[in-house]
Parts: sequence; structure tokens; C-alpha cells
Amino acid sequence: MVNSIVLPKIMQIGADALNLLPDTLVSLGCCFPCIITDKTMIELGYMAKVEALLSQQNIQFGLFAETMPEPNDTSILAAVEMVKKNHYDCLIALGGGSAIDSAKAIALLASHGGKMSDYKVPYQVNEISLPVVAIPTTAGTGSEATRVTVISDSATDEKMLCMGSGLIPAAAIIDYQFTLSLPTRIAADTGIDALTHAIEAYVSRKANLFSDQQAIAAMKLIAPNLIKVCQEPDNLAAKEAMMLGATLAGIAFSNASVGLVHGMSRPIGVHFHVPHGMSNAMLLPTITEYSLPGAPLKYAECAMHMGLIANIENESLAHQILIKQLKQINHLLEVPTLAQFGVEKAQYDGLLTNMAEQALASGSPDNNPKTPTLDDIIELYRKVWD
Repeated sequence: MVNSIVLPKIMQIGADALNLLPDTLVSLGCCFPCIITDKTMIELGYMAKVEALLSQQNIQFGLFAETMPEPNDTSILAAVEMVKKNHYDCLIALGGGSAIDSAKAIALLASHGGKMSDYKVPYQVNEISLPVVAIPTTAGTGSEATRVTVISDSATDEKMLCMGSGLIPAAAIIDYQFTLSLPTRIAADTGIDALTHAIEAYVSRKANLFSDQQAIAAMKLIAPNLIKVCQEPDNLAAKEAMMLGATLAGIAFSNASVGLVHGMSRPIGVHFHVPHGMSNAMLLPTITEYSLPGAPLKYAECAMHMGLIANIENESLAHQILIKQLKQINHLLEVPTLAQFGVEKAQYDGLLTNMAEQALASGSPDNNPKTPTLDDIIELYRKVWD
């Protein structure tokens, strides 16, 4: 079987990698970028750093700083028009996964027209669009290295999953120093998101030898450092490991797939405005326990790669330790249940079937090692409530 592997053309990784931004633009043949970011990046001074680097090289640029968390199809339209009107030759995405996902969608629509719903799965986005240079400021989504973007439909509240080689950033600048000022809550949520990417990619029905190696490396970097980056914010080695681990986890799932956790997580996010990483964390222990029979050996290996056990001689014990650790991570990082988050029970129960249908429609549950039915997903939603 042939596996088509897609990666950014250029990856600059390490402390001060941001300084290579002008050279990266030259390598891509670009000279008139538009920066896609949000107000927080301006407030933190990150935008000023990018602006200074570009100005030193006399590179003119545009700025769209109105991206929103969990972007929808209307939030990007002003940027699409701005990019088309001013004829920028590339986009620089500065921020977390929402900014990078927004930039991918903006590049696609500015280059090819239409609306985001035209491009959702099962459509494969293979069209070549404006180059995107992704500069992640969180260690979580891995969007800087994936062929995926998630944009909500403002009319239906569906989180539309769009995939294809045309969505891979042309370049990624992965400088862990951007994560030094991350609030603990965001570090926790994005970190668990990255761990979920690695685990789901490893057990996915679409896993392959290449994606497995990225997932294993990601688990080895993320598992020992996830708690540290939250409890020891000045631990630079842990921060660097998490940043690289998140990127590798992104590469893993981009070249395999995610599974049921992500399929169920997206509807929770769009209906109840739960941050994506947090909704993954709410689901991860329960969905992993449900999925164990579908890939018992691989889940046992996850426990080993995470450093929880020395070998997999006893699969059942490995499974118990894995689930216990996932629950412990949620406890230590104070991940709330949906009830604790403030979701109203009656509203939640009323949306169970709708959310389950949206989860299935995303396609991600089909890649889960244990394939769920609609009723299975409804029952799992009930189980994770509190």
C-alpha cells in the first residue's frame, strides 16, 4: 500500500526560529505578505516582533487581526476580500490553531472562490492556494504541519472538516519561545490536544509506518512534559519538547487521521463554546476506554511509548495504567466536566442526537479502531456529562 505523505516545504525549528522569517519568505519567492492574527498577539507584543523583522528587510505587508477563536465561515470573509483586493502573494499566520486554520481557509477562498462548505469532507482540497507561513504560538493543534482546517458553518453550527494537500502550509516557523507566556489553562488544553492527536493517529485505521513513527516520537516528548509545562512555566526544556511534540503529533494525524475523540469533540465546541483542547480532554479517557477492544496491542504500546510501563507483556494491565494516567492528567490539570463547565443539562440532552449525527458526518469516527454506531455515540455523550 502506498501512503502519500504531505509536509510543509520548509520547517524552521528551535529558539529564535522567528528570525528566519524574512529568509523563509525569500525561499518561497514571496515579498508582499498579509499577516493573519488576532488582538491577543498584538497585546502580547508578538506582532511587533514580526513587524520589526519585516521592516528591517523593507518588506511591505498587510495586517488582518480579527481572527476569532473557533473560526466560522463569516469571520474570514473580510480577510478574503482584503487579500484579493491588495494582491498579497502569501499569508503569515501568527497565533494558535484558530489563526492558522483561518489563514488556510482565507488562502483557499481568496485563490479559488466559493464558500467553505464547498470544500468540506469528503471533498479533497488539492488546489494550490496562496502560500501560508504558519507561526504557532501554542504547543497543541499542530496545524502548522497539517493538511487540515476546521471552520464552523455559521448557519448550521456544524464544524466543517476540510482536508487535502492544498491546505498544508508552505512553511512553518516553530519557535517554542512563543509559548513562554501561555496561561496555564491554555497550556493544559493545547497540550492535551497534542497528546490526543498522537494517540488517535497511532491507533487510527489509517495509521501507517510513517505516521506511527511521528506519533511515537510525539508521545515520548509530550507525555513526560505535559504536566511540567503547566506546573513549571519556566522549564524551557519542557516547553521546547512540548512544542516539537505538538508539531510531530500534527504530522502524525495529518498523514493518518484522528478518530472518535475529535469527531465527538467538534460538536461540543461549536454548540457550547468549549475550547477544542478542553473538549478533547473531557472525552479522551472515556473514549479511549471504549475504543480499547479495537486496537488492544496499539493502546498497550501507547502506554509504553508514554513511559508508563516498561513493556507490553500484560496488555490488560497496560490498558488500566493508560486510562488511569489519562484521568490523572485531567485531574492534575483541572479539566472540568461538561457539568462543571456550565453546560445546561436539558440543552445538552436535547442536542445529543444532533451532535452524534454531526460527529459521524465528520468522518473521523470511521477511522477509530472501534467503529461506533449513532446510539454508541449518544451513550458516550451521556457518559462524559459528569
